Amino acid sequence: MSSITLSAATRQNLLSLQDTAQLMATTQNRLATGKTVNSALDNPTNFFTSQSLDARSSNLNTLLDGISNGVQTIQAANQGITSIQKLVDQAKSIANQALSTQLSTTGTAANAYSASTASQTVLLTINGTSVSATIAASSSISATVAALNAAVSSASTSSSGSFGAGAIFSADSTGTKIVLNAQADVEFQNSGSQTALGFTGSSTTASTYGTAATTVVSSDLSISGVSQRASLASQYNNLLNQITQLAGDASYNGVNLIAGKGNDMNIKFNDTGSSNLNVASVDATSSGLGLSSITNSNSTSSQNGLGNFLLNSDVNKTLSTLTSAGNTLNSAASALGSNLSVVQNRQDFSKQLINVLQTGSANLTNADLNQEAANSQALSTRQSMGISALSLANSAQQGVLQLLR
Repeated sequence: MSSITLSAATRQNLLSLQDTAQLMATTQNRLATGKTVNSALDNPTNFFTSQSLDARSSNLNTLLDGISNGVQTIQAANQGITSIQKLVDQAKSIANQALSTQLSTTGTAANAYSASTASQTVLLTINGTSVSATIAASSSISATVAALNAAVSSASTSSSGSFGAGAIFSADSTGTKIVLNAQADVEFQNSGSQTALGFTGSSTTASTYGTAATTVVSSDLSISGVSQRASLASQYNNLLNQITQLAGDASYNGVNLIAGKGNDMNIKFNDTGSSNLNVASVDATSSGLGLSSITNSNSTSSQNGLGNFLLNSDVNKTLSTLTSAGNTLNSAASALGSNLSVVQNRQDFSKQLINVLQTGSANLTNADLNQEAANSQALSTRQSMGISALSLANSAQQGVLQLLR
């Protein structure tokens, strides 16, 4: 097959048109993809550098979810501590109310005092303290009152749960009956101790304080403040339950930083894990704060326990424990606040760094669409001019054809 012979001008114009078409294809691809570097063939250095920047940006973006969860978890714990602090303050108010509720025991013996021919021992429980008074044989009412007051006074000053002055017994205006007037809860340990002083005997009941097996309260006596303080103790115990429940509810996404120690949270700030923050958990439950429920009896190790808020010394101990709990909560809130500030700062930093990485990657591969659009228009014009030039180059051969005709 014979070859087709083209003139030099025609061949040159044809090559120019082919180059223009190739440039137009490249420009159109850039306009379609928005990138000047679409594969390693376009620019290996820029392509792989961009891939590396995009990969790191993607990793940091994934870590942002964990950082965001960490922020919310810390905020949930901080809100829990704030609410628990309010409950602790409410418990303080209840304890102070118990402290201001005055205990009193008053009454006059129904029967006239009758001296015994033998010495007798009168056993009392005063605000949880056991008091023993020995009444000599044939003692007059004044001598009996003096012996009772001396025993009470001695026990009052030596007891760790001091209950004030000892002169709580006296004789009535007739001088025949014993009168009891105490700013304290006074209970007899047995019925015989009551009748020995002329008070109406009564059956034994469980000890209010738990310091004796049984106690009795004569119907001649009126005791106030005990039931009120017991009611306040019940309210206090309910608050302790609420503190524990609230601490257990202060979780986020299954993580609770205040329901007990050993549940620390680790937040990663980079893809290798070399940059991280460990947020230590605390125990903000009632037991973790050192708060104990108020029972209806005293501690077995001491006669001055926490029985129903009956002893002022015990209420003061409770108030001291509540103050310590408040300090613990303040310390925990301060630590959480510091950690929250760090995490939020790293969250903002990660967002800015992701933007820097994505911008850097785009600068390496993205096309300038304005420039590519101008290139496309210029190449279109060049193509039109090339076609016209090719037509002119072929016009000479057409003239020869006219001569042959």
